Amino acid sequence: MERAETMRAIDPETPGGPEVLRLVERRVPQPGEGEVLIRVAAAGVNRPDVLQRQGGYAPPPGAPSIPGLEIAGEVVAVGEGVEPALIGQPMCALVAGGGYAEYCVAPAGQCLSVPESLSMVEAAAIPETLFTVWTNLFERGFASEGDTVLVHGGTSGIGTMAISLCKLFGVEIIVTAGSADKCARALELGADHAIDYKADDFVEAVKRITGGRGVAVVLDMVGGDYLPRNLKCLAEDGRHVSIAVQRGAEATIPIFDIMRRRLTLTGSTLRPRDTGFKSMVADELARTVWPHVEAGRLKPVMDVTFPLERAADAHARMEAGDHVGKIVLTI
Repeated sequence: MERAETMRAIDPETPGGPEVLRLVERRVPQPGEGEVLIRVAAAGVNRPDVLQRQGGYAPPPGAPSIPGLEIAGEVVAVGEGVEPALIGQPMCALVAGGGYAEYCVAPAGQCLSVPESLSMVEAAAIPETLFTVWTNLFERGFASEGDTVLVHGGTSGIGTMAISLCKLFGVEIIVTAGSADKCARALELGADHAIDYKADDFVEAVKRITGGRGVAVVLDMVGGDYLPRNLKCLAEDGRHVSIAVQRGAEATIPIFDIMRRRLTLTGSTLRPRDTGFKSMVADELARTVWPHVEAGRLKPVMDVTFPLERAADAHARMEAGDHVGKIVLTI
């Protein structure tokens, strides 16, 4: 089939509010060695996209300036060293950028095949949160069957994915959310406990829920003054995993308490990691999680979809903070 040379994309020239996300024409990218070209059917919207648009999160070296970290669609071309049999296959992928467009290049190792149990929109809503929660909660945080964990932002894309994975792998999950309604939604989705952080002190609530023992892992995207409070929620030998710093990048922590209770502080950022690391994670997910996806046991929690040309509305919705689950652009 003849492929177009240009495509519609969202590629703002200056940082700013959602209104800078306007459709432009760009050249269709070409897949390099080890890469595939995907005709994008849907692209997930994530908080790093918002930070990038505001000018606070530059794409890593070599990544396109077009935002978008996860896509689903059909492979239409392959680069050197990639099986031509992939052409025509439905795939979803984690990418370092380029998702808000009609075509996007992805490393073949970061692609997962889209099973019949998922729509393209659902498939596009999985990679970023799945890779993030898996590498941080289960690998860095060593959450395992029988553990209790605390995850902030229970109705966010990350929070809802954490709930789904914890349910699949026998982990008890406590979440926080900013309203009684959101807490009710989190419980409906399978959270074991939900704390309204505006009405209740989450440190005291975790103590109550765990009978004073504390949790094995905290997955934190808040940072700032939450960090010392999170440490109070940890059991002995507990792990604190930071993945974002929405309330500030610095914190004061009690070092002696960390020593006394043998706590571990760790964290990571996914986007700048190399293709080798992300491909290794994709491989692991294909073995451990993807069978649950194929069987229909794991689906992303969907909030709302917007067509690509309404990317500004998608970002406005994310910033308003009223969404539950994933916001996706359709192309």
